[in-house]
Amino acid sequence: MNDERKVPDLGRQQPSSSQTHLNLRNRPRRLRQSAGIRDLTRETRLSADMLVYPLFICEGTKIRREIPSMPGINQLSVDEAVIEVSSAIEDGVRAVLLFGLPAHKDNYGSSASDPNAPVQKAIRAFRTQFECLTIITDVCLCEYTSHGHCGLLNGKQILNDTTVTLLVDAALSHAESGAHVVAPSDMMDGRVGAIRTGLDQRGFHDVAIMSYAAKYCSAFYGPFRDAADSAPAFGDRRTHQMDPANTDEALREVALDLEEGADIVMVKPAMPYLDIIQRIKTQFQRPTAAYQVSGEYSMLKAAAQRNWIDEPLAMLESLTAIKRAGADIIITYYARDVARLL
Repeated sequence: MNDERKVPDLGRQQPSSSQTHLNLRNRPRRLRQSAGIRDLTRETRLSADMLVYPLFICEGTKIRREIPSMPGINQLSVDEAVIEVSSAIEDGVRAVLLFGLPAHKDNYGSSASDPNAPVQKAIRAFRTQFECLTIITDVCLCEYTSHGHCGLLNGKQILNDTTVTLLVDAALSHAESGAHVVAPSDMMDGRVGAIRTGLDQRGFHDVAIMSYAAKYCSAFYGPFRDAADSAPAFGDRRTHQMDPANTDEALREVALDLEEGADIVMVKPAMPYLDIIQRIKTQFQRPTAAYQVSGEYSMLKAAAQRNWIDEPLAMLESLTAIKRAGADIIITYYARDVARLL
């Protein structure tokens, strides 16, 4: 007796009688069958030229100090930052966002406009050596004040208008050093218009403003505050950063900043606010940036270190989601890694 069983030909599947109701003319899986076909039909594409690499610039020389809560990211002296940027350019990155760590802090954040502060020195060094690099500078006082808040204080109240005057001074100092774009992140009312007026009056008509227009009071900033030594000494930032529950308010903030002269608007953080990115891009159709902040980066890093996720795939998926939501520019600590992959 022959016990051999007839093996079905799996290479040519035929529909059984129970499957004849399927509409076999429409098979979405046809366009997923190979990497080549998937590449041809991909709707959302990341590219290295949309990435901005944040850098933390400190005083001194030959300093490359890793930030424990942000694996792979360092505080850099200007000479080390030059080396880092040179490598980033080789990877395909073409834009940086600079944060300063001054040697001296006071109640007024006076180092923010010091022409010899770390950011200003880095701008001049980068302009001398990297013609292809776009230099964006963060304009805020929290990295420069001894109390860690984004503006001048009257007791525990953050003063808006006097703070704006100092922010204009900082933006002018960055422009004089050679910044291409200044990025006010403080969320003080009226600061975009004041900075635009100040830049124009000094002849910096071509220096663009990338406004942190919809910056939320988020729990995802913790590692950044370690990196920039900018944790507030008391209280929080709810009186000027946005309530995470609000969406219509974000549209009003963006409209105001565009009216005041912003050239690019930003949503921060990115991943928890994909809906905000989409609404802003859809309504205003203006260059829109999103910041994949330190907490987003560090969560992926921590999970990857425990082998809970595939880091390259998770990195690309998260950034693709930000792009898919409508971001034209993505600020990410993964910029070099992504550029190498792309």
